[in-house]
Amino acid sequence: MQIKVTMQLAPLATKFDAFILDIWGVLMDGETPYPGASECLQEIRGIGKRVILLSNAPRQASLVAERLHSIGIDRVLYDYILTSGEASRLALATRTNPHIAALGRSYFYIGPRRDQDLLKGLDYVRTNNLEKADFVLATGVIDDTDKLDRYETYLQVAATNQLSLICANPDNIVVRQNGDRVICAGAIANRYQELGGTAHYFGKPYPTFYETCLNQLKGVAQNRILAVGDTLHTDIKGAQAVGLTTALVLGGILAKQLNIAWGEAPAPNRLERLCTDQGIFPDFALPTFTW
Repeated sequence: MQIKVTMQLAPLATKFDAFILDIWGVLMDGETPYPGASECLQEIRGIGKRVILLSNAPRQASLVAERLHSIGIDRVLYDYILTSGEASRLALATRTNPHIAALGRSYFYIGPRRDQDLLKGLDYVRTNNLEKADFVLATGVIDDTDKLDRYETYLQVAATNQLSLICANPDNIVVRQNGDRVICAGAIANRYQELGGTAHYFGKPYPTFYETCLNQLKGVAQNRILAVGDTLHTDIKGAQAVGLTTALVLGGILAKQLNIAWGEAPAPNRLERLCTDQGIFPDFALPTFTW
């Protein structure tokens, strides 16, 4: 299957009325905006397009909005943000999902200090004793340099105790602009399942996450919505599962596999081979999210 590689977003803009954009890997690297990303958003908004920002960030959407504002991506550049952390919190708050409703109120936390308040204000109590926990909440690794084996003992004990694990970020890794690769909660949850544990995921690529976005875009024909992301198994697979047209940004997590520097287009056969190996084909590919 041939993938259309477009060097900038502008040629696609007239074909769509709304854009669902991944944040990390498309707009920013987790620390700073990618060159040209904010300007691209300004161009999209300038021609009257609607924009939804979607992220597997394991924190509330309001905190992500504050972070974006601090690095120059202002609130006027998008209509709505949905994060996997927000979705996890909402599920635990409402307990309408029968699997969540069956959970107790005491949880063991795995993740960095910055995300430890995800359930603040809800009727849950954090414990540092796995033997007293009713479930595990994973938002990511404690330190960016951690390897997965740091969490092996925790996961083995939790699996033995038959605790459910709530994964507030289904991504396996995130890639910084300097090339550093950081393990995410998805990798921890996947390992937990390998050990026989039960994991519940909130975020991309799960359909309910995208359906929430589509509810924010009522009145826009589905074939006029473009979903843009940098991962095949989360961004592209998730968007395609709900029938959206997709564009894959190549300069983030996939740059090393494609043997390209940021901003470069890959050899066509290399991109086709990567997508064939994973069985996922975007409609379009962009080296970077620039106008």
